[in-house]
Amino acid sequence: MVQEEISYREKLEKIGRQVLEASRTELYVAMRFMGEALSSLSYEMDLSTTTVGTDAVSIRYNPTYVSSLFVEEPGKLNRTYLHMILHCIFRHMYTSAKYEDVDLFDLCADIVVEMILDGMDYQCIYRVTSDYRERWYERLEKELKVLTVEKLYKFFSDPENNIDILEIEKLSREFKMDDHSFWQRLPKDDQKPDDNEKEKPPIDEDFDGPSGKNTDQKTTEKYINPKRLKAIQNKEKDWEKSAKRMETEIETIGKRHSDKLGKLEWILKYENTSRTDYREFLNRFKVIREEGGIDMDSFDYGMYSFGIEHYGNMPLIEENEFKEVRKVKELVIAIDTSASCKDELVQRFLNETARLLFTEESFFQKIKIHVIQCDDQVQRDELIDSVEAMKKYATGIHVEGGYGTDFRPVFDYVDKLQSAGEFENLKGLIYFTDGYGIYPEKETAYDTAFVFPQDGDYEDENVPVWAMKLYV
Repeated sequence: MVQEEISYREKLEKIGRQVLEASRTELYVAMRFMGEALSSLSYEMDLSTTTVGTDAVSIRYNPTYVSSLFVEEPGKLNRTYLHMILHCIFRHMYTSAKYEDVDLFDLCADIVVEMILDGMDYQCIYRVTSDYRERWYERLEKELKVLTVEKLYKFFSDPENNIDILEIEKLSREFKMDDHSFWQRLPKDDQKPDDNEKEKPPIDEDFDGPSGKNTDQKTTEKYINPKRLKAIQNKEKDWEKSAKRMETEIETIGKRHSDKLGKLEWILKYENTSRTDYREFLNRFKVIREEGGIDMDSFDYGMYSFGIEHYGNMPLIEENEFKEVRKVKELVIAIDTSASCKDELVQRFLNETARLLFTEESFFQKIKIHVIQCDDQVQRDELIDSVEAMKKYATGIHVEGGYGTDFRPVFDYVDKLQSAGEFENLKGLIYFTDGYGIYPEKETAYDTAFVFPQDGDYEDENVPVWAMKLYV
């Protein structure tokens, strides 16, 4: 009897695996650029789900569901497979824990993926887009321009948009394709185990309970065993590499084929774009200098203690009054105050500039930072030479400009300052802008970064190849 049960389970597992492999093959034939991503997930039968889902390491499937779907609607199985792959490419399972409303996050992730799939022109995943979807796509694109999970979550959470819970539930039913219960979640503060519970071993997520049946996923916390959790965490970097590789593959297939991709190419490029933290970014501009202060690295505690112990209050070695540190000494910050930059956007740039300047641990006591406001010409140049000057500037910023946009005057102005000996060793220039303007052609001797509003209207296509692009 036991042997028969094992044999039956093996048959179910084999059927499910064959069905998924057939779906993967059909997708690969149609979309060669997705080859690496399609081969990145293994298959694992899991009766805790009634459908199919992924944890970024494997596709966890109910064999009855995938086999019946393969027979009745093979195109829907293909689409579900690709739906899960895109969740992995955009690493939705790794960011889900950051959002308080799990169900709303799931909806937003599904909308992003389904919107991409609805825009792709491949017969193997084709489905007729309902009028309901079309109306929502039109509204969301009008409101948000670029659909990302973060933007959608904010949109649906905003009471001013007047979206009731019934509409959210209807949207969830419309866009749901897979089981998200395998995604990595962090417990809420009020659900964290107490000290006694912490001592207990974690519940394996494959354990179905005494009855052998899993309870409702909405009310049951799933715990991921440490071994699987480690595998999931290690997989994140692989998916990040796959996303960048896919972007490169898409760029090489040519315009004729890329027309079939819809918005995939644009959103993939948007998601792959570096969002560098300013503290990390400032490291590029740092130089090594001596600065006053105790150098704890060169301080010899042994000799110091020996002197105190044997000669009374007379240490043999005094602390070093200077230490070598790596900080920013010279920098140029340019702010686009042209007419294309709205007042709100300029204020955000100013706020970011102030935040940047308040990062005191990144700057020497004596510094030389030029904050330049420019539209089609340099309108204002504020020299900041100390931390105190930073604070004074940040509390009394005055904006000048409002005409056309030309980035070249700032670079010409900086060249003149360098020729006049204003800078000892200028390392970088940061330019806050919406990107609509004329860029310089000549590469600069220092690092240059153009900074764009991540969730606003900007144009970054014409940034010179030698300059960096950042987003705030």
